[in-house]
Amino acid sequence: MRIAIVINTAWNIYNFRMGLIRSFLDKNYEVHTIAPPDGYEKHLIQEGCKHHLVTLENKGTNPRKDISYIYQLYKLYKKIRPDVILHFTIKPNLYGTVAAKLLGIPVINNVSGLGTVFLRENRSSKIARELYKYVFKFPDKVFFQNSDDLQYFIEKGLVNQRITDLLPGSGVNIQKFQPEVFKRNSKFTFLLAARLIQDKGIHEYAEAARIVLQTYPDIRFLLVGFKDESPFGVKELTLQNWIDQGVLEYLGPTDDIQSVFRHADCVVLPSYREGTPRSLLEAAAMAKPIIATNVPGCIEVVDDQINGFLCEAKNGKDLAEKMIKMLSLSDHDLQQMGQASRIKIEEKFDEDFVIQKYHRSIENILSFSSSNSLTSSVATG
Repeated sequence: MRIAIVINTAWNIYNFRMGLIRSFLDKNYEVHTIAPPDGYEKHLIQEGCKHHLVTLENKGTNPRKDISYIYQLYKLYKKIRPDVILHFTIKPNLYGTVAAKLLGIPVINNVSGLGTVFLRENRSSKIARELYKYVFKFPDKVFFQNSDDLQYFIEKGLVNQRITDLLPGSGVNIQKFQPEVFKRNSKFTFLLAARLIQDKGIHEYAEAARIVLQTYPDIRFLLVGFKDESPFGVKELTLQNWIDQGVLEYLGPTDDIQSVFRHADCVVLPSYREGTPRSLLEAAAMAKPIIATNVPGCIEVVDDQINGFLCEAKNGKDLAEKMIKMLSLSDHDLQQMGQASRIKIEEKFDEDFVIQKYHRSIENILSFSSSNSLTSSVATG
């Protein structure tokens, strides 16, 4: 069996899909990973993948570069001849599907969230919808990470419901992300782990921090994640001002998010919309209470008043109120919320659920293709 996995960054593959990849390698499948160079391809190769470099314009849409990306994928797919291709993130989902269709290769796509383009009603969002409507006629299976996104695609006529299915996000490795003995920090510590774009609610996090610090000056607000140079990224000057003014502590990106989570009393994600946020899944697996926005994706992970609090999107004041409510909890109640997080992950978001769904889907698709080929051979024979 030969499988290709296509995502917009090798970092994404290594950090979010290695459980799935290792399950393929354990079956002696030949795994080909395809992504632009970012330094993480060496880790994929060390794991046993055959990695292929492509160039991809991740920020915005450039028709010439996008056509080039389709052609690069077409050449690779033709050379590799995978039995099935797994696409993740917007451009691989769209352009990779076109390349695979031209070669008659089965495809499974994963819509991990609607993304920034769907959060704004403009020319780009209209183009994206038209592209999805055309391209998503071709996949053999399309996974969604929450029911809201799935329903949106069906209602807008962007996908045939027959080929869709739901996944519990990307799942989380509950053996890797384990809770530790509960201990409240002497300075209560909030943490936001996300790419530094406006739609993750970074500005609201800083606004809420300012409000809380007026009454509770010893509270810490940590921020972890990659900077983003797109038009939607947090401006460097703005970030530096937050740091200089003592509002936020920026720790940069990390490959060891477990260590960062260990130092947090509560993990926060004030995002405008999500698929199913990996940061919340990992934090919950480590028995952390959560504050997140009452939006699709986040509500899949947070049960309000049970394992955390939900707040209004784009409302720093409401977020601050939920933070004060969280830090005012007794040790017992804080620990109970964390334990509820862990239980929820074990019951609904174990990575094994995701892995098994992929294996079953691949087997069904290839079995169907094989029976169709046999029927065709008999008919023409």
